[in-house]
Amino acid sequence: MVLLTLALVSCSIVLAVIYVVKNLKTSPQLKSLLINSEWKLLELPPGPRPLPILGNMHLLGKYEVPFQAFNDLKEIYGDIFQLTLGSFQCIVVNNYQLIKEVLITKGAIFGGRPDFKRFHKLFGDDRSNSLAFCDWSYVQETRRKLARRFCSPKTASKNCDLLYTVGFHEAQLFLDELNHELEESPVVDIKPLVMRACANMFTQYMCSKRFAYQDKDFQRMVRNFDEIFWDVNHGYAVDFLPWLLPLYKGHMSKLSGWAQDIREFLLANIVDERAARINATKDPEAEDFTDALLIHLKEDPVLTWEHVMFELEDFIGGHSAVGNLVMLCLVNIIKHEEVAAKIRRELDRVTGRSRNVDLFDKPRLPYTEATIFETLRVASSPIVPHVATEDTELAGYAVPKNTVVFVNNLDFNLSEEYWEDAAAFKPERFINDKGEVVKPAHFIPFSTGKRTCIGQKLVLGFSFILLASIVQHFDVGPSPTKPPKAIPGMVALPPETFSLTFVPRSGAQSN
Repeated sequence: MVLLTLALVSCSIVLAVIYVVKNLKTSPQLKSLLINSEWKLLELPPGPRPLPILGNMHLLGKYEVPFQAFNDLKEIYGDIFQLTLGSFQCIVVNNYQLIKEVLITKGAIFGGRPDFKRFHKLFGDDRSNSLAFCDWSYVQETRRKLARRFCSPKTASKNCDLLYTVGFHEAQLFLDELNHELEESPVVDIKPLVMRACANMFTQYMCSKRFAYQDKDFQRMVRNFDEIFWDVNHGYAVDFLPWLLPLYKGHMSKLSGWAQDIREFLLANIVDERAARINATKDPEAEDFTDALLIHLKEDPVLTWEHVMFELEDFIGGHSAVGNLVMLCLVNIIKHEEVAAKIRRELDRVTGRSRNVDLFDKPRLPYTEATIFETLRVASSPIVPHVATEDTELAGYAVPKNTVVFVNNLDFNLSEEYWEDAAAFKPERFINDKGEVVKPAHFIPFSTGKRTCIGQKLVLGFSFILLASIVQHFDVGPSPTKPPKAIPGMVALPPETFSLTFVPRSGAQSN
């Protein structure tokens, strides 16, 4: 009897397997079960042995930025490897094919963001209020669609013309301020002026409002944004070891304070008045991005006041990226005088030294534009980490749900595999035989895929007009006391940074 029972059970198992195989294409549940079983057989990527509690964090501590550690670990473990950073399981990807798979092919799977306590503090204790640091969701997709018309304006559109007009107008006012500073000394603490100019470009374009450079409240808002930009471009132990939070109480309070200060300024000086007008109008029309947000808030029950307010704050905060990028461009033209000379010659040829450069000149100033791209390449600004929202695989390795994925942009942008003479600063690498600026597919300073930076057209346009205006009017040099320095793998500079020397160019068009 026992043998007969075993035979019947075996027969049942065989029939069940045959049924599974025959019905695999028509049964999603069974297919999912088998795929999941297959996934569990995959190995995790190679990587260094973690220590208790700390994981592999000790390996990153001896480097100026963690991406330098990733480069060295790549030489040992290859293009994909795993790290344990405190309580977070992480992988690092280093080549273009893997990066494409993470950001594009499996963008929906890797659409999450790490749940760092700092991110919550910056956005009202809920990082889902942020566009950059929230997980992918319907609200995220809705807000991006709403922003795209204003933050990615099409060429020759009304918004594109506005971008060009605002950029040119503010650049002239910036030059006035700089000339005023030069009456005191040729050495200028230039970063605050650059940041205020960029902030005004964004508030004019998005909110139809600008502020005096001497306005103390405006100065504080701009400084707070710069402090936040500097902070989010760094990693902290508390990000990966949240039990350290009591030791970071002061730092977290500063983050919340900066963000709250910004919010209060925007409400008092822009949003409250605009919201009252929109709510009092039966069929309001959007004159700018702020109007569009507030009108959409009335129409979409899923969006909340917090979503709208933080989206505006997010995009206005984009001026910090522009200001820091301009500062890095100035560092590079000081280090490479031949680059500055080529930009000046290009500007003089196009403007005839009889008028000020504007954004409509950009197609005829490829070397100037290419200098911005080359600055982004060598800066290798880190891409915000992604998180796997489900179990998946990458390059034949298992990637469990909630794994944090780092894209090693530093290695990618400085590799001889992708760039000839990669260590050299050569803007001409972005210019083709026709004299046009071209951006290789493997150059992704603004990320790519579902979470690519929507505001990159604003970043490139405003940084171009500011850089071109400075170089057109001044020879820029280091201060005699503190040489300019950039940090590898970062597009941020500290709020308190170096001064620069400005000497007006003889024969330059007076502003």
